[in-house]
Amino acid sequence: MVRAATTSDLPTLQAVERAAGEPFRELGMDAVADDAPPALQGLREFVDAGHAWVIDRNERVAAYLLARVLDGCAHVEQVSVHPRHAHQRLGAALVEHLAAWARQRGLPALTLTTFRHVDWNGPYYLRCGFRWLSDSEITPGLRALREHEAAHGLDRWARGCMRRALS
Repeated sequence: MVRAATTSDLPTLQAVERAAGEPFRELGMDAVADDAPPALQGLREFVDAGHAWVIDRNERVAAYLLARVLDGCAHVEQVSVHPRHAHQRLGAALVEHLAAWARQRGLPALTLTTFRHVDWNGPYYLRCGFRWLSDSEITPGLRALREHEAAHGLDRWARGCMRRALS
């Protein structure tokens, strides 16, 4: 089901990202929907590092996850599911794959940053076993990431950091 992303997948990852952004328009978050997908070079770096996974449907990428190690944890950089494949638990399967990957490497937790009140963001990740971090729990890497997000205007909508312990 989950497989490592390849360089030939990269244009499709961008297309999935564009499509996955469209539902944000319904919430008045046009800036999120209009945000450009990651550049091919940036995506290639995740693939080359072995930190990109996909799920195919009908021989096309339907969902993907990008991750990195941040502050000693497996950090979910991005999870995107094409809206045609929503509600099939593809995002959850990718997160579980990352959890297994992290456990194999002895990492203690998964982390991510996300919108607090978008149903397929904060509330969804709570159902996946994540919890919101208090300000005092935010690690230096997560704090820097949040500052970067704020500088790009994402704090127009409530955002926060989440963690899921793997022990």
